[in-house]
Amino acid sequence: MAKVTTFEVGYCTHVGCMALRGAGFRVCKFPARAYLLEVGDKRWLWDTGYSYHFSEQTRNGVFRLYSAVTPVYFDPQEALVEQLRSQGLDAKDIDGLILSHFHGDHIAGLRDFDDLAYICSGEGWQKISHLRGVAALKCAFVPGLIPSDFESRVSFIESYDTFPLPAELAPFTQGYLLPESKGEIILVPLPGHAAGHIGAFIQTDEGWTLLASDAAWSPANYKELRGPSRLANFLMDDPKLYYQTLRNLNQLYKNGVSIKLCHEGDL
Repeated sequence: MAKVTTFEVGYCTHVGCMALRGAGFRVCKFPARAYLLEVGDKRWLWDTGYSYHFSEQTRNGVFRLYSAVTPVYFDPQEALVEQLRSQGLDAKDIDGLILSHFHGDHIAGLRDFDDLAYICSGEGWQKISHLRGVAALKCAFVPGLIPSDFESRVSFIESYDTFPLPAELAPFTQGYLLPESKGEIILVPLPGHAAGHIGAFIQTDEGWTLLASDAAWSPANYKELRGPSRLANFLMDDPKLYYQTLRNLNQLYKNGVSIKLCHEGDL
């Protein structure tokens, strides 16, 4: 069965109610999580968390607003590439890097892995790749974080074989089979939060786990169907789809499936 290892790669802060309606104005810490997925001798990374590239790219110009609105705390020793190295793994030991979506806190470390194959939603990339300046900022996309040869090394999940999901993962019925994962990693669209936002069902020794990325920011979002502040709607790609995804997570939770989030804060 697949193995999932969690890393915390820096964090940002924000008032709690932006992530969970009714949580008040207490400033909360939201870790940026990345994951190492292993199936046999194959390894993939899921997102990158923050890196020093983020501070470089948000130091000047319009993107200064990004780090001003969500202050970032990052120690260079927390970089994903450094944490992997401490476990005896180099970039050459990784078979690919899967991007859940293109927000800066998920792609900031791409340039630390500039020899890897990238995997993402083609629909998401098509919507986001041409954006610059204020238009990019509105989508929390920092173009300078994308390696110049990104398009020559990326594959899109829409090109992968579709794979039927077991009944226990309802209302999800099918996804995209990650090549060479032996049916133990299935990529699924989780629309609403961002263009091309995806998650992954991982079959582990403990059962199925969903890496839900930013489909929720707190377990209460999907357990209680209590969403974030309505102000957060302005930051979403599609609020209507976001809440449909949240309802799907609620049903999955009731089925007893484990759900992992990238930014579960101290709410």
